[in-house]
Amino acid sequence: MQKTKLKLKKKLHVANQKGFTLIELISVMVIMGVMTSIAVKKFDLLSGAATDKALQQGVKELNAREYLTWIDLKLSSTNWTNDGDVYSAMDTNLGSDFDWTAGPNTSGGTLRFRNQSTALNRIPSTFTSAGGWK
Repeated sequence: MQKTKLKLKKKLHVANQKGFTLIELISVMVIMGVMTSIAVKKFDLLSGAATDKALQQGVKELNAREYLTWIDLKLSSTNWTNDGDVYSAMDTNLGSDFDWTAGPNTSGGTLRFRNQSTALNRIPSTFTSAGGWK
């Protein structure tokens, strides 16, 4: 009977040694916290860069629309008469994420994408060249 109690105590003692210590758990939590803080900083940097890139693409889109509208008017039966015709025929709506906080008008405007904006100047179209946004 005494041997059985001794074997039972040994089995219980060995069975209780499974698991992690408090130090191991705290170490893992600290490492995960450091990794999370680095990931959040990287995400903020990527988000800002993506917004800048979207604004740049918006300006490129405006320039392409300006050029295509100018060409369309040059090739039409009415021909190009003045810069106002080009501007009034051009679509300046770039989608729901973009909006104009000032303008747009024939001299420019302020284009905003989410929380960033950029002031744009519009170069007027002439008889020999299309205008542009800078």
